[in-house]
Amino acid sequence: MFSVLSYGRLVARAVLGGLSQTDSRDYSLVTASCGFGKDARKGILKKGMCYGDDACFIARHRTADVLGVADGVGGWRDYGVDPSQFSETLMRTCERLVKEGRFVPTNPVGILTSSYCELLQNKVPLLGSSTACLVVLDRSSHRLHTANLGDSGFLVVRAGEVVHRSDEQQHYFNTPFQLSIAPPEAEGVVLSDSPDAADSSSFDVQLGDIILTATDGLFDNMPDYMILQELKKLKNTNYESIQQTARSIAEQAHDLAYDPNYMSPFAQFACDYGLNVRGENEHFASIPTMRVQRCLKKVRICGYKNGYILYIRVL
Repeated sequence: MFSVLSYGRLVARAVLGGLSQTDSRDYSLVTASCGFGKDARKGILKKGMCYGDDACFIARHRTADVLGVADGVGGWRDYGVDPSQFSETLMRTCERLVKEGRFVPTNPVGILTSSYCELLQNKVPLLGSSTACLVVLDRSSHRLHTANLGDSGFLVVRAGEVVHRSDEQQHYFNTPFQLSIAPPEAEGVVLSDSPDAADSSSFDVQLGDIILTATDGLFDNMPDYMILQELKKLKNTNYESIQQTARSIAEQAHDLAYDPNYMSPFAQFACDYGLNVRGENEHFASIPTMRVQRCLKKVRICGYKNGYILYIRVL
């Protein structure tokens, strides 16, 4: 099922009082979103910023802009548990912590840890599992700090080439690292990883960089070269252009997922394990995207299920 596709622009604050703008300006994000569901009309959110089993958030604080995506593990549905409840609650908690300033921009793993601990301490039991990916833009240092647990991830595109990417975390084929809360009788049986197991990285963003984050649905259905082809079509930085590019990526991933003759990255990976899953790969993506530029205005855009793009472009 499709989830949120999100675009935004990272902008540097204009200095007031007639002073000239320099590279020491703070950066911020301008974002936008659209959603899809294979059992619903295009562009319809399930609730809040939850699409299918995926959830996402975009939060702003005076020190940083933060985007997160979580992909709920669908297997819980077999036990009468709505997989979207866990991913949505995890993202909503992360969002609240950021807005309250209860985080350190250089430590996105800390945001994930605090949010997960709150879920564990809920008086009303919350069962489920999800992967998670957080991206934090430190406005003053112009550095991006990331934390990725599982098979979601991100790309950093510079001058049309991928210069940074996250490492996928799998226990074995199609079994990603994940945060979990199981009933007492199933503790120790249900797969569960610590937030500290998340792969983390930090690096500078440069003018013109594109940072794309997504859950597995995007990367399972579209190889890098296809994603790059779509991003190159984005010539303008207005809301309409960003929205159109986000929708184009989401729709292409959806169409490829149902093409019985298409050998997707996921299908190629499965072949390495002796499995034949060509076509009908119903892994979709939540895709938030953001563009980095000088801070003059704010807009919003988003993406779609089982994959999530965060796209940041520095102008």
